[in-house]
Amino acid sequence: MRTQAEWFKPKAILFDLDGTLFDRDASFLELVQEQYQCFGSALAHIPREIYVQRAVELDAHGYVDRQVVYGDLAREFGLPETLAEHLAGHFWEAYHSFCRCFPEVPSALASLRANGMKLGIITNGSVRMQERKIRQLGLAELLDEVLISEREGLRKPDPQIFERALEKFCVAANEAWYVGDHPIIDVRGAFDAGLTPVWRYTPYWPPPDVPSREIRGLDELVRILL
Repeated sequence: MRTQAEWFKPKAILFDLDGTLFDRDASFLELVQEQYQCFGSALAHIPREIYVQRAVELDAHGYVDRQVVYGDLAREFGLPETLAEHLAGHFWEAYHSFCRCFPEVPSALASLRANGMKLGIITNGSVRMQERKIRQLGLAELLDEVLISEREGLRKPDPQIFERALEKFCVAANEAWYVGDHPIIDVRGAFDAGLTPVWRYTPYWPPPDVPSREIRGLDELVRILL
C-alpha cells in the first residue's frame, strides 16, 4: 500500500475519456432527445419522457452495446427491427457532435500542461469514435499521447495498456498519475500497473477498493498539483 509520502508531483498525467474528461451521460441524454425528434413519426405513440428515460436506463452509462440498447428498446415498445437498426446507425453518426467537456476540463488541462506535465489519454473504444470525440472536444492540441484500445490491441484494465503509455512518455510508473471514473477499469487498472490512481467521483459507481485520491472535478486536480 502506498504511503502519504509516496504521493508526489507526477511527470505525466493520463486520463480516461468517457465520464472523466467529457460528460458522457449528458451527451447521451441530448442525443436521445434529438433522436425522438428525428424519428418522431415512428416514435409518436411513445410518450417522449418514457422513451428518453428508458433509453438512458438501458444505456447503463455507455457500458451496454448500442445494438443491444436499441434492440431492447424496439422489443419493449413494439418497434420494427429495422427502426432499431436506424436508431443505432444514427447514434454512431451523430454522437460525437453531442460530446461536451465538463466545464473545467480545458482550462485544467491547459494549466497542467503549462506547468510542464505531459498529458495523455488511455481509453477503451474504437479508433474512429474516440478520435472523433477528442476532435469535437477540442482536446487534441493539449495532449501528448492518445492510446485507444482498438489500435493498441489491449483494453483497460489490462496493465499492459498502462505500461505501453509509460513507455511512450518515457516515465516510470511511480512518476505517472491516472485519472478515471470507473473504480475497476480505471482505478484498479492503474493501481495494478503501478501508477498513482485518481478517482473522479461518480455517484453511481462504488468507491475503489484500492488506495487512490478522490476528486470531484479536474479543477481539484489542479489545486492538488499546482
